[in-house]
Amino acid sequence: MDIVTIVLQGLLGLAFLMAGIGKVGGLKMHVDHFKLWGLPQWFRVVTGLVELIGAAALILGIWKPSWAAAGSLLLGVTMIGAILVHIRLKDKAKETMPSVVLFILAAVIFIIQYGELAQFPGFQ
Repeated sequence: MDIVTIVLQGLLGLAFLMAGIGKVGGLKMHVDHFKLWGLPQWFRVVTGLVELIGAAALILGIWKPSWAAAGSLLLGVTMIGAILVHIRLKDKAKETMPSVVLFILAAVIFIIQYGELAQFPGFQ
């Protein structure tokens, strides 16, 4: 694995780690966003847990690439959901763009690590 992939996985993992902690921890910004979006607060917590799992998989994926493939897939799908929420609410591009960028970065990692996915535990 090259240094660019390691750095990308590490940075994306840290970004989702911070976002997940904020959502699970009930950071006011996240609580307010989920209220604004008309989503229940339990969904904020579930989303945060998914982000934490994905972040852990990306970071573990530095040593076990199959975990990076699985984590980036999970986070990419999560970001598609976020993008759809922004579209449904007709949010401005500047509000939607972070989710788009995170999706693209997760997709890049998935493309790089795709060949390793078959090695993920339980994947057949």
